[in-house]
Parts: sequence; structure tokens; C-alpha cells
Amino acid sequence: MKNSKAIVQKRQQAILQILQDRNHVSTEDLAGELSVSNLTIRRDLQELSGQGFVRIVRGGANLVNGTLYDDPSSDSEALSESHKKAIAQHAASLINDGDTILINSSTTAIQILPYITDKKVIVVTNNGLALSMDLAPGIELIFTGGEVRGNKKSMVGEMAVNNLSRIRASKAFIGVSGISARGGIFTSVLQETAINELMIRRSTQCIILAAGSKIGQQNNFQIGSARDASVLVTDDSAEPSAIYQLQELGIQVHQVSVQPEEETDGTNRNVREANR
Repeated sequence: MKNSKAIVQKRQQAILQILQDRNHVSTEDLAGELSVSNLTIRRDLQELSGQGFVRIVRGGANLVNGTLYDDPSSDSEALSESHKKAIAQHAASLINDGDTILINSSTTAIQILPYITDKKVIVVTNNGLALSMDLAPGIELIFTGGEVRGNKKSMVGEMAVNNLSRIRASKAFIGVSGISARGGIFTSVLQETAINELMIRRSTQCIILAAGSKIGQQNNFQIGSARDASVLVTDDSAEPSAIYQLQELGIQVHQVSVQPEEETDGTNRNVREANR
């Protein structure tokens, strides 16, 4: 059942990618390209229509304008700057000297870089925001390349995927739009789905960074199973029951607490590993 759900989600993501390229596509063409029946495609289109992504028309579907572009909320609105820095600072403490790490386009994940101060680390990222950061001399920064999109300057597309597929990393730090024990790990930006999936697969350890409000939640596009995560770094606003369910899967949960008087620079924070 789980495999079946994952197959459906992947096929629906493929449909949205095709629609983004063409804006309109026929049911028959989709069935041929994805090697499934017309009936299966019609079911997928009905579901995507219900989610607001497509408008069904005679013989096919149109993409609803404005639904698949850059993440309107991202993690930049979900977290205050101080909370993002606190999560990132703790995440940086999990990095060892000599690590090769992957960092995705999350504005929280990229905040890790300034906190790597005394280690030699290779950082591979699709996050163009790293270009403007003042980095310690021990950091070797490598970009995936690819098409640069949106305010986050994320690098996506075939070039990024091809380059990333040649890298094996110690750890991946993935900022996400949702994670739940049953649903999995999610992003809200279609174009970044393939990169995030690949970063998870190409790393020995996957460390998820997420606001407490994203714990137990799902979003538009699944990038992995919750079991793909080794560690979750979040804040102390997360729902305890959602945390417990993730711990039951063997995920280590680190919760960062930022006190009101500490929120000026985010550098002082309390961290605890959530009790099971």
C-alpha cells in the first residue's frame, strides 16, 4: 500500500512537471508518456484538480496559473530569523571535521554555513544564497549548477541533478515544508523535488530542519519517507504527539528553545533531545 501511494505521488508530480512545460496536455498523451491507462490519468487529474493545481477540460487538463512557481511561504515566513539561526547553529554542531555535506535551497539550512568555523568541510549546495556569505577558510564550497530560480536562487534542473548524482556525502541538511511519520517528508516547490530526493539518497545521514509548525504536517510534494531521516532539528513549538511518532521510527529529535530575551541574534539557545 505504501509503495502504491508513493508510485501515485511520483506519477502526479510527473504530470505537473509536464503541465508546467506545456500548460495543457491531453489525457491520451499523458497515458502514453507515463505508460498507464487513460483511466489512471483521469483519476490523477481529478485528484490534482481537487488540490487546485489543474483545471480539467475536454480530453485533458490545463495548469492553473501561479500554482507551481516559487514557494510563496517557504521556511522564511514559518520561522523568525532568530529561530532559523538557532536551528542552523545546532545543526552545524552535528558536522564533523572532514565531512562532505549537502545543503538544499532552504533559507534555514543555508544559515548553517556561518557556524562552521573551525572545521575542514566540503559543502555541496544548490542554494545560490551561499554566494553572498562570508565563509570560514576551512569550507570548500561547490555548487550543483543548473537553472537558477526565484528569490531563493535555488539551482534546479537536469544539470543540477546530473552533477549531484556523482557525489556521495556524509550528511545532507534538508530544510522542509513538512514531515510526518505517516506521510513522509515534503517540499512545497515542484522544481526542487528531484534535487531534494537525490540529496537524501546521496547522503549517509539525512538531517531534517523544520519549524515546529511543520512537524506532523504534509505539503504538496513528497521527497522521501520519514524513515529516510536520521535526525530532526526543530524548535520547541512542535506537537509532542507528532514528535513521538517520529521517534518511534528511530529518528533522533533535537528541539531548540529560544528565549524571548535571546531573540536579538539567535546565538544563545537551549537544546534538548526530545524524550521518548
